[in-house]
Amino acid sequence: MTLAPTDPTAHLVVTDPVDGTVASTTPRSSDEDVRQAVARARAAAPGWRRTAPAERGALLRAAAEHLREHADELATLNTRETGKVPGDALGGVEAGVGTLLQYAELGPVHRGEALRGQHGAADWTVPHPRGVVLALTPWNDPVAVACGILGAAIVTGNTVVHKGSERCPATIARLNELLAEVLPEGVLVGVDGDAATGEALLAQDGIDVYAHVGSTATGDRLSEVAARTRAHVVRENGGNDAVVVDADVDPVWAASQVALGAFANTGQICTSVERVYVHRAVAVAFVAALVVEADARTAAPAAQYGPLVDERMRDAVHHQVRDAVERGAVLRTGGVVPDGPGSAYPATVLTGVADDMLVMTEETFGPVAPVRVVDSFDEGLRLAAADRYGLAATVLTADTGNALRAAAELPVGTVKVNAVFGGAPGGSAEPRGASGSGFGYGPHLLDELTTTTVVHLEPAGGAR
Repeated sequence: MTLAPTDPTAHLVVTDPVDGTVASTTPRSSDEDVRQAVARARAAAPGWRRTAPAERGALLRAAAEHLREHADELATLNTRETGKVPGDALGGVEAGVGTLLQYAELGPVHRGEALRGQHGAADWTVPHPRGVVLALTPWNDPVAVACGILGAAIVTGNTVVHKGSERCPATIARLNELLAEVLPEGVLVGVDGDAATGEALLAQDGIDVYAHVGSTATGDRLSEVAARTRAHVVRENGGNDAVVVDADVDPVWAASQVALGAFANTGQICTSVERVYVHRAVAVAFVAALVVEADARTAAPAAQYGPLVDERMRDAVHHQVRDAVERGAVLRTGGVVPDGPGSAYPATVLTGVADDMLVMTEETFGPVAPVRVVDSFDEGLRLAAADRYGLAATVLTADTGNALRAAAELPVGTVKVNAVFGGAPGGSAEPRGASGSGFGYGPHLLDELTTTTVVHLEPAGGAR
């Protein structure tokens, strides 16, 4: 359940990034609400831990179906608060429902292993829930991402305190309410607030896991606190994902792939394309095609190409573009803040970028494609790997050997070949470096959210 704040005058107010009007007003949880939330989750933990896995799976399945019935409502809230285009917002809710259903099936069959020991004895492992999970989730795909953490935590017998981003509080509050209407009391408790609320949560005793998707700075803060509290940390943080375009691919096709990766959801995806290394042999045609792709998106209807989430994000994106231009990069299209209300920003292509520019060293999280021309696939691979982030990377190549080398040498959690998005359902990825640690999705997340006990059994000596 979501707790009613004791201070009704404190609210989170979000403006619509399309027109600047008020999109939502959500009560902010007080410090006392935070304490109560953790206490409720802690009180519910023993009973939920003892609930049969099959029953936990059945309840999660029911919660997913309840969520499906309110998909349009959640998608509308998401669009109003973050500017996510309606089709993508609804798709995010549907993806969240699918993830909950997936974990409803995986949870009951999550099992230990038999070990080969001495004759006459038995050895095996048993997974146990960790306890109370603090879930901190982002705004860019709020329902889909939250359902991944919540579903895995709940089905493995943990209870959860969930705080989503202050950029979409009404969406997250409603998500928490809908799921809690089906689940037993205290299994999922929602808290609404900003960074100060997050700090209040970190000050609480009795939290066993910090599960976070969001900025690297917040992930670092969680790891710092966990050194004191000994909580287990699972974090998927920022990325600076590279694409390497080889000389043997169709440059127009490659430009369509890069445009999808850089401009989908206005560049506000964890695995968005952030850096482009294109072989000199195809660079001219590639850049020309990429500019056409960018212009088409900027001119597209609002239902297909939305704004950035707010003016603060737009200012941060534009700062990186301006830094690049002032330092010698060439603005091929976009890069100008439009007049009028809201936080729209055009799809932007930069060329002539240097390796030390902000658009190449920092996560931009906006619709910007900085293009760096390289003389060989090897050079592109080397530059793609030379980064402090380690979330994902893509290579576009017809050379199987180059693809295999990329998979072996890129220090990232996911290497994609000839497709910037996609992958098998249930896939797990483990980010590196500043992008986080631990498996954040798929079956491996069940392992992250449980502990393992090894059992050794021998007959009692002298037993009759």
